[in-house]
Amino acid sequence: MSDLGLIRPPARLTLPRLAAYAERPDSEDGRLERAGRRLLGLAMARSTGLRRHALRPILTETARHAPAMAALSDPELRAMARSLRPALRQALARGVPEAPAIGPAFALLQEAAHRTLGMRPYAVQLLGGFAMLRGTLAEMRTGEGKTLCATLPACTMALAGVPVHVITVNDYLALRDRDLMRPLYDFLGLSSGVVQAGQSEAERAQIYRADIVFAANKEIAFDYLRDRMLLRRTPGNLRRKLERLSAEGPQGVLRMRGLHFALIDEADSVLIDEARTPLVISGQVAGARSQDPAFLERALKAARALAEGTDYRIHANERRVEITQEGAERLEIMGQYATGAFRVGVIRDHAVVQALSALHLFRRDNDFVIRDGKVQIVDENTGRIQEDRSWSEGLHQMIELVEGVAPSDPRETLSRITYQRFFRRYQRLSGMTGTGLDAAWELYSVYGLGVVRIPPHRGDRRRFAPDRVFATEAAKWQAVAARVAALHGSGVPVLVGTRSVAASARIGAALEAAGLPHQVLNAVQDADEAAVIARAGQPGMVTVATNMAGRGTDIKLAPEVAHTGGLHVILSERHDSRRVDRQLEGRCGRQGDPGQVERFLSLEDELLASRGARWSRRAATLLWLLGPGAAALAFRARQKRVERMHARMRHDLLAADRGLGTLLAVSGEAE
Repeated sequence: MSDLGLIRPPARLTLPRLAAYAERPDSEDGRLERAGRRLLGLAMARSTGLRRHALRPILTETARHAPAMAALSDPELRAMARSLRPALRQALARGVPEAPAIGPAFALLQEAAHRTLGMRPYAVQLLGGFAMLRGTLAEMRTGEGKTLCATLPACTMALAGVPVHVITVNDYLALRDRDLMRPLYDFLGLSSGVVQAGQSEAERAQIYRADIVFAANKEIAFDYLRDRMLLRRTPGNLRRKLERLSAEGPQGVLRMRGLHFALIDEADSVLIDEARTPLVISGQVAGARSQDPAFLERALKAARALAEGTDYRIHANERRVEITQEGAERLEIMGQYATGAFRVGVIRDHAVVQALSALHLFRRDNDFVIRDGKVQIVDENTGRIQEDRSWSEGLHQMIELVEGVAPSDPRETLSRITYQRFFRRYQRLSGMTGTGLDAAWELYSVYGLGVVRIPPHRGDRRRFAPDRVFATEAAKWQAVAARVAALHGSGVPVLVGTRSVAASARIGAALEAAGLPHQVLNAVQDADEAAVIARAGQPGMVTVATNMAGRGTDIKLAPEVAHTGGLHVILSERHDSRRVDRQLEGRCGRQGDPGQVERFLSLEDELLASRGARWSRRAATLLWLLGPGAAALAFRARQKRVERMHARMRHDLLAADRGLGTLLAVSGEAE
């Protein structure tokens, strides 16, 4: 046999197929497939320990290559980064990358970070970075250095030639994280950019050409929707490729290059909490008769004339109002004596439902605030004002009418998508958060994302006090003020977490009455957020904050505070989601620091006082007679019920969005 038969041809590097706009197509799972994914999600939620064990080889491989990287000069280290590109492309082309292929890159990044940032990623950060590179969500405790950890998968992907989107919850964090890590990117020859509100189309298109792009979740999702609106004018992949080669057509003004790889910070907030609201791009409506002030006034007057329970029912948990048969008949009679659009049943009934929603479901200083003479929405998950958002289908104008604010112009929907459908279109998806396991089954069933809990670098020294439950809200605020006074007198820094702007104002008033100096951070008073949070760890400092202090913030303790027990966090209410509570609890005990957590609850708290919580409120009242510990069980039971209901609403929204997408696709207007 000839020796030539034993000669193997050299390995060929296969370049990725040219695509005009990279994204994964929608997957239409059937009922059985969705049920199977949910069951598998439950199994994945209970197997995080096994998946963490599978990450351990990256530590060995990184340590094996670390001495060789440390011996290189800066120019040699940069040259090594360039030489690793083909091998990384091949590793990614084979699917889920293995430790032997990624070890050299992580060792190089570890050394480069040490030289440029003065920080060397330690073992748990290597584990978290490798978990994200393999397409999972890494749960890491607050203070474990997630920003540095994210550079490992981001830079590895960028070196392999994959465009990277690092997605955060707001513009401030996007700019902060890019600026902190930019020396590392520049050292490796990787370009980076930050998408911020107010940038022009040309600016954004230039930024999206960078290797690594930082952006808030809403900014990047809306840019995608705008691209889809542009692309649907010229459908066809081949046609767009030809236009791209000729530098003509819509490809020249597209913002993004597609959806290649997303790394989401605070992933559960973005993928779970935000997923109940569809993303909508709207435009001005010309001559919308159903939105004129006289029509809105007539609908509001009719809504106030209806009787709850007889003419309509309020489903507060679902944020929905239902007109009964009796109510429909009353509205029909009202319409017979009216003029204009109010005589049209469909238009009239819809407007009255929106008026009832404005009257009974949306509350000032909780769901929205009045600022600069406008109704501005408060994000229920972050506590921040969403200046560029408005409620659709006339609801925003109806709330303005109820509050006595000048009505804004009505708008019509031009394009829409849910977060579920958007993020499922990324070819590769990963993320990190401090509270992922609580939603592990949903993250996998909807997005195919497994969750891996990464152990902390240092042990947890936080102490949790038993819950304290009071009969009235007034008694609770008095107890909180007394507790804050005692801690302040001992030089202990205190962070009081509230659920709403109104609640932060009430505790602020109680502290003011007690003569206690404090800072308030909420959607109305958010101008110096970073400065307020930076001072929150100083001796004797008292900070009152909505859950905007729960994510993406870093409270560093003054050296002398460790001797007084660290930061003391007081939760004044339970939120709808246990994950939001855990985020607020995570503000203390950073990297092994001491800290203490207390919860002050009342039977009048929103979780129990809302419509639909009648039986939970009765159970809590009966259990309260047995003691605060028993009553606290009713709060957690109610919280679990609300979490399940919100999960069901998200799945229903995804199903409805799929149906709408299919319907619009028939007319050529998908998204």
